[in-house]
Amino acid sequence: MPRASEMARIMGFGMTALGKLGRPATSLMQEALERALASSGLRLKDLDGLVTVPSLSHPHFMEAHYLATRIGMLPNSSVKVKTIDTGGAGPVTALLLASHMVKHEGCNAVAVVAGDAVVSMPTADFLERADQGCQDPSGSLPSPCIPHGYDRVTRWIMQKYSLSREQVAMVPVLMSRQAQRHPMALTKVPHSLEDVLNSKPIAPVTNLLECARRADGGAAVIVASKACIDSRSSSGLGSVAKMGGIVLLGGGEASGPLFPPPVIDESMFSCEKAAREAFSEAQLLPSDIDWFGLYDCYPICFLRALAACGLCPKGQAGAWVESLHEKTKSLDYSPNSFPVNTHGGLLAFGAPWEVPAMYNIIEACEQLTNNAGDRQVSGARRALVYGNGGIFSHSAVAILAQPVD
Repeated sequence: MPRASEMARIMGFGMTALGKLGRPATSLMQEALERALASSGLRLKDLDGLVTVPSLSHPHFMEAHYLATRIGMLPNSSVKVKTIDTGGAGPVTALLLASHMVKHEGCNAVAVVAGDAVVSMPTADFLERADQGCQDPSGSLPSPCIPHGYDRVTRWIMQKYSLSREQVAMVPVLMSRQAQRHPMALTKVPHSLEDVLNSKPIAPVTNLLECARRADGGAAVIVASKACIDSRSSSGLGSVAKMGGIVLLGGGEASGPLFPPPVIDESMFSCEKAAREAFSEAQLLPSDIDWFGLYDCYPICFLRALAACGLCPKGQAGAWVESLHEKTKSLDYSPNSFPVNTHGGLLAFGAPWEVPAMYNIIEACEQLTNNAGDRQVSGARRALVYGNGGIFSHSAVAILAQPVD
């Protein structure tokens, strides 16, 4: 494992409001970047790298180049910009790429930026563009393709591992309970199990409240070298940078097919491999992690991640969720009893297309800097964040930690 002085660090982060904002995605990206820069104590001219994920609502060829040109980072021969598209895993993939740019490509400070405005899109346009992303050419997935793809996987896992329909529906209930403690979360009132099971059917075993909550929003983080942080006067640094930044200990990625194969089996899933790689690079075990940010675009993604990231044995995620559903019925439960997605995840916090894994990263930073308020997990020193793209098509996992130097 590299020495701590060689590890990249998050030195600032920022996000816009969520909701129906009626603004172009680029505007949301710009605002998020400005907030992240203010948080870090850096200025735009201090950045020598930019990584973005593409927008669905306002797509641009070479998104990072478009944004960098628009905000004045380019032309500049010392600046590197890159666009990453691994779907919802994109922000975590981008975080790992930014770390590589700092450690191996000579960059001092790299911004990772994502933004989208999908709830401001007409629903028909949103569905058409979303379907184009994961459509099976054979036509096996009806529209909306993504919910139907996850639904196929859900039914397979329900049969293979004796997962009940009620256990699946408990996931958005849990996320809605978590969201109550975050002032920016879109879901303000906790769901009951009956609310979820009686919401509008979208696919055979998937209802509306089991789909990521569509939103507009933007988010950004600043990744820098320790030398970059140390070279600046502490009086000009933000609070995260003053403590030495949030250290990126390790990461891993893996890929699967764009849509479920005709016969589903274990070979299509990628989270397990990505998590193993991240734990190996960080030289940690799941028991060493104090907080988890798990992608939950649909309940089955969250359920699969629980076992992949070591929170429960394989095949036991339904029982794990059912136990937490019972433990958190009284809404005054301790965050330490449920240190997962304390912001509410995609199902309850909000989901601007490929942005939401960035909220996992930001919530991890809040936890590791002891700034999560009523959501704070006491003693949180290490966090794992997981992003999933497509229909289990790409997984990216990063492990973050408080600095000790």
